[in-house]
Amino acid sequence: MSRRTEAGLLTFRPLRKGGRIALVAPASSFDRVAFDEGLAEVRRLGFDPVYDESVFERSAFSAGSPAVRAAALMRAFEDMGADAVMAVRGGYGSVEVLPLLDVNRVRQARTAFVGYSDVTSVHSWLNTSVGLASVHGPMIDGRLARGPAAYDPSTFLQSLSGEPLGDITADGLAVIRPGEARGTLVGGTLTQLLASFDTPFAFAPPDGHVLFVDEVGERPYRLHRMLTQWRLAGRLARASALIFGQLPRCDEPGGAVTARDVVTEITEGFGGPVLWGFPSGHTVTPLLSVPFGVVVRVIADHGSPRLVFEEAAAGEP
Repeated sequence: MSRRTEAGLLTFRPLRKGGRIALVAPASSFDRVAFDEGLAEVRRLGFDPVYDESVFERSAFSAGSPAVRAAALMRAFEDMGADAVMAVRGGYGSVEVLPLLDVNRVRQARTAFVGYSDVTSVHSWLNTSVGLASVHGPMIDGRLARGPAAYDPSTFLQSLSGEPLGDITADGLAVIRPGEARGTLVGGTLTQLLASFDTPFAFAPPDGHVLFVDEVGERPYRLHRMLTQWRLAGRLARASALIFGQLPRCDEPGGAVTARDVVTEITEGFGGPVLWGFPSGHTVTPLLSVPFGVVVRVIADHGSPRLVFEEAAAGEP
């Protein structure tokens, strides 16, 4: 039987040097120059990038039809000899492919999936419906295409290995609510998570989870509305800790109201620790990769705020 995380999720197969990374476009289309630059970075890291030609498909606002994108994603998971699957970019459209994916075949393949932003929908589906861990990490366009200035190779590689990340902190990581908690790390972009409610693919983490919240370009009142809905639905209370990303371009123009102001207000009375500024997903500093579906301790200590990853998301059968 394949190894599982403490939360009961299947671990994915580890990515070894020389392994294959399949590149997919489940959401929006992308710039071809950035794609080629990202391929070069994958090779520099010691991996073999592979992709289906359908990755270059185009439609109004996505990389081809839902059927084309879903078929390519399924091939990447099970038919291309890949050890990991990485999204080329986010944008919009990943939610459209979910009804066309095969839970049992993806579960059997146990292939790692990497990405952020709009592909939060895929992470949620993997973690909830498939029961498979995944990696909230870089994509090709905008991250690997720009090299280590845009992402952290160390956490990327270790998240895909069989070793826990251990202690992780970052410049700018700040405490909004002090305390310490432990739970399964899940989350992603707030817009995508909220949009999943009352669908067959609803984000449904276990009680006591650690929720990571990412977002970009949402003004404070929109953040307030989304987080208020989350709180009124009783979902904030189910988390043991909250970790917010850097939330770039989410402050009011001129800074009269900031995203951090909103988070501070909404989390008033929350029973666990709250951290602000963890650089994963949409960031203004190099992106740190973290595994979803593994147990993490959140230490919201004003002197040394950090996450402690106790287990790995990858494991041998």
